[in-house]
Amino acid sequence: MSKHASSAAAVQGSNSAVKSQSDKGSRYFQLMLLVLAAGAIYPILYLRQVYQTTMLEVFQISHSELGYLYSMLGTIFLLSYLPSGWLADRIAPRFLIFFSLVATGALGLWYSTAPSLTGLMIIFGCWGLTTGLTFWASVLKRVKMIAHHTEQGRFFGILDGGRGLVEALLATVALALFAFATETRGESTAEGFRHVVYLYAFTCIAIGCVLVLIKDPKSMADTPPVEKGKFNLLTDLATLVKIPELWLVTAIVFCGYHIFWATYSFSDYLQGSGLTAVMAGTITTIKLWMRPIGGIGGGWLGDKFSNISVLIVALLLASLAIVGLIVFPALNSMGLLIATVIFIGLMTYAIRGLYWAILDSCNIPLRITGLAIGIVSVVGYMPDAFIPLINGYLTEHFPGALGYQLYFGYIAAIGLIGTLAAVALRARINRKTSNKAGA
Repeated sequence: MSKHASSAAAVQGSNSAVKSQSDKGSRYFQLMLLVLAAGAIYPILYLRQVYQTTMLEVFQISHSELGYLYSMLGTIFLLSYLPSGWLADRIAPRFLIFFSLVATGALGLWYSTAPSLTGLMIIFGCWGLTTGLTFWASVLKRVKMIAHHTEQGRFFGILDGGRGLVEALLATVALALFAFATETRGESTAEGFRHVVYLYAFTCIAIGCVLVLIKDPKSMADTPPVEKGKFNLLTDLATLVKIPELWLVTAIVFCGYHIFWATYSFSDYLQGSGLTAVMAGTITTIKLWMRPIGGIGGGWLGDKFSNISVLIVALLLASLAIVGLIVFPALNSMGLLIATVIFIGLMTYAIRGLYWAILDSCNIPLRITGLAIGIVSVVGYMPDAFIPLINGYLTEHFPGALGYQLYFGYIAAIGLIGTLAAVALRARINRKTSNKAGA
């Protein structure tokens, strides 16, 4: 090879490396924007976690009326999951995400004016659509599109872990704003709450405007374009129903979400075990900070070893640790109980960071990936509708430790079923890989 040819090849290789690095930077930048979007859009809906008493005062509504608003929101979510996936397959996800963020923020500005109950019902109903119908499947599909096959665990882990970190940081800033307005400047609680809502509303609008302006990474240019007129909902559903791996993923999400729901009861359980309210709150707050560690760490391990294998380990350890919650109080070891609660938090967030990454192993056509996400979401997140009832029944009819022992026993059993579903999925994937290799 001549010196000229060698030089040209070297320059071409250098250019390719620069383009590859630029593409990687673009994809990670988009991921960061999606993390910010997911971390900013939902907290404005759930300000009751921190400001419930203030909300009742500002909006002049009762506990029951607040319950109606959130019941309506949850119902709209459940009804939106499937059409959300259908929509994400037909409209570019980045435009749907842009609309979701800007519309949610705009509704937030109306929310800040302390409207009547009728106005609140309209706002919550519309929020159900802007964060469920147009956002949910879109953001998951977008992450799947910008992540290479070898990065699925990492990207989805960063999405869930980073989202938790953004929520915690925004909540800290919001609380500081509220305290400054009400305590330092002597403003009313209504004015302080308005500052909090402004923070979330304008953050959503700003992120949406930035995200829609960012061009797709060049690596996405290789993705085959969606053929217009080829959509048939019944045909697409029939295609997905015939994929056994998709139903195993659905079972894994369903079981893994049970474990996540168990973490909501830790504070009450710890207080019943002898801890003060402040101490129990501190421990459960530490558990929340496990989200970025578990989500990002689990995703990184998944890409390094195997998403499904790491998920199996996390499901099994979380299930066994929940059994430990039943047993350890009898050992009179509060330190062991506290460590178990934090460990379950770590495993739970690793599970949440990984169970969407394994969808990549199901060989689902990209054009109906959104619909697949919708199907998994409808069944996988169904525990939202019945776990609170199970928890309420057991803790009410079996007061004290027994009620929680029965509840955690049920959760642990479901977690072990999820582990078996993950093992079955891995076996099917390995069998298919072996058949292809032998073909």
